[in-house]
Amino acid sequence: MKIFMLKALFLAALMFVSVLFGMQQANEGIHRMKGFNDEDFKSALTLNETNEGEVQASVLGNDVSSHDLQEKKEKLEEMKAYNFFSSLGKSISEGLSELTEKSVAFISDLITGK
Repeated sequence: MKIFMLKALFLAALMFVSVLFGMQQANEGIHRMKGFNDEDFKSALTLNETNEGEVQASVLGNDVSSHDLQEKKEKLEEMKAYNFFSSLGKSISEGLSELTEKSVAFISDLITGK
């Protein structure tokens, strides 16, 4: 009977320690997932200055230079892309603004009695 109680107590203690260890591992995993205390976690934007005073930028690990940005700007200007939804949104907002102005003017004319 003593050996059974000793084995049962040892097994319960082992399970208790295992549960505590699992909780600690889960907590560390959650912190790593959120980016806390993780050396592998890289920031989205990194700026470095060289010895010559030149600034180097890195976005999500990809190096970006002003030359690349200039090329992209020129390419966009060449495309002269027409965005249907953008123009539709602009016309709707202009129409709503004009409608609101006329409504406010009409209501103020009613109130003042002109």
